[in-house]
Amino acid sequence: MDQPTTGRGMTRRTTLTEVAQQAGVSEITVSRVLRNSGPIAPATRERVMEAVRALGYVPNRVAGTLASSGSNLVGIVLPSLANIVFPEVLRGAAGPLAKMGYQPVIAVTEYDPAREEALIESLLAWRPAGLMVTGLEHTPRAEAMLRNAGIRVAELMDSDGAGIDIIVGFSNVDAGRIAARHLLSRGYRRFGYVGHGGGATIGKDLRAEKRWSGFAMTLKEAGYAVSDKEIVDAPSSVAAGRYGLAELLARSPGLDAVYLSNDDMALGGYFHCLSQGISIPGQLALFGHNALDVGQVAPQPLSTVRTPRLKIGEIGAKLVCGDAPPQTVDVGIELIEGATA
Repeated sequence: MDQPTTGRGMTRRTTLTEVAQQAGVSEITVSRVLRNSGPIAPATRERVMEAVRALGYVPNRVAGTLASSGSNLVGIVLPSLANIVFPEVLRGAAGPLAKMGYQPVIAVTEYDPAREEALIESLLAWRPAGLMVTGLEHTPRAEAMLRNAGIRVAELMDSDGAGIDIIVGFSNVDAGRIAARHLLSRGYRRFGYVGHGGGATIGKDLRAEKRWSGFAMTLKEAGYAVSDKEIVDAPSSVAAGRYGLAELLARSPGLDAVYLSNDDMALGGYFHCLSQGISIPGQLALFGHNALDVGQVAPQPLSTVRTPRLKIGEIGAKLVCGDAPPQTVDVGIELIEGATA
């Protein structure tokens, strides 16, 4: 259902004049600093750049062209294209954008907040008509740029937290709770978890962490806990899931149910069990997230939670290019009982 939320919405774009006032210098000086043109004292340069960071100012790369005539570009910032989830969001957005005369420009962060910040700055420099980003958590500078961009901003795939303008997604915490309640209702009591990212070489998947949080909280409320967990320092993939479950079971062979961070990981766990002769769900139950088609056509369809990725992309595109008030659209999720738990 749509839940209009106050305190969010498109804000006025930060101007070069405001940066100059904040730094206590002339607009010409600000322009020279940003263009790296002419002799500028180091202290003055630092004052200007501090004002730029504090105000979330993004230089206009298209002054006099798109800025005056109106851009038909819509930036879409995704964390990954390695699994089908985010391409499906993109596919959902592409149809409405084309019908409304807008052209998507895609950027991929690989779950790196600093990279997301840099990509947001690059996209905003081209003065897009709107911007769609994944998740609700951003670096302070990225959030400042989004809040002061003067365009509609849609944050996708999560509803656990405050937004800037438009939120289209679902509760990842609730997804974790659904998984825990299902496993508990089936009589499982010795729980493990296999997740992805969050190590030294790959950025954290904050939405997966929220699912883990909801899962662990629900078990605790029922008087249980996760006995062991394995976080693979790699993006989610079938290979990472297979490796992660193998590592987990080598340490904790007595587990009777494992929650995996998504269906890619769960499919890898499924293949590990097949290779080792581990009966599913007789000896070990597996539960994933997303209800990917490939997991539902396996010999034993994955037990998981269905997320409507196409719908998220479609609604996000329509709202970011429209004039509706700031709002949260919770698209809902659905338990898929499957045959692995």
